[in-house]
Amino acid sequence: MVGPLANFAAGIFLVVLRPFKVGDAISGAGVTGDVREIGLFATTIDTGDNVRVFIGNNKLFSDNIVNYSANPVRRVDLRAQLAHGVDPHAVIAALAARLQQIPNVVATPAPQVGILEYNAAGTLLYVRPFCSNLHFGQVADDTQRVIGEVTGGLPVPAPHHVERHA
Repeated sequence: MVGPLANFAAGIFLVVLRPFKVGDAISGAGVTGDVREIGLFATTIDTGDNVRVFIGNNKLFSDNIVNYSANPVRRVDLRAQLAHGVDPHAVIAALAARLQQIPNVVATPAPQVGILEYNAAGTLLYVRPFCSNLHFGQVADDTQRVIGEVTGGLPVPAPHHVERHA
């Protein structure tokens, strides 16, 4: 009896606190997908691979809930590894210009491209366009394509190892 009562109490909290609504994309209790129904005992979520999952509200409410739909825009976080000897500033400029041409990338906040770190393979860049939640997948895919096009003719990054003999 404790399980159903706990699910019912958590369902009341979900209805009152409203951390998400029907239609929102969320992650919680190990499940990521779109909320289809918020019931008193369970919440129904459709996953990206079109599987319907029923989660007891107590399990969902007692876990961290990530609401991907809460804000009007979302940042796509990607990386681009450059080889040693490639001018990172030229690639940054080319990527920044191309990101603005991708459909559904918003102007504000502006796309971000910069140096994340220097590593054994060369220079690692961050590539971060912003878009509406509805277009996240399309912008992520198009950004990957643009990274490939901009860096396609450049040397392939590979770790460098220097040996010193005494």
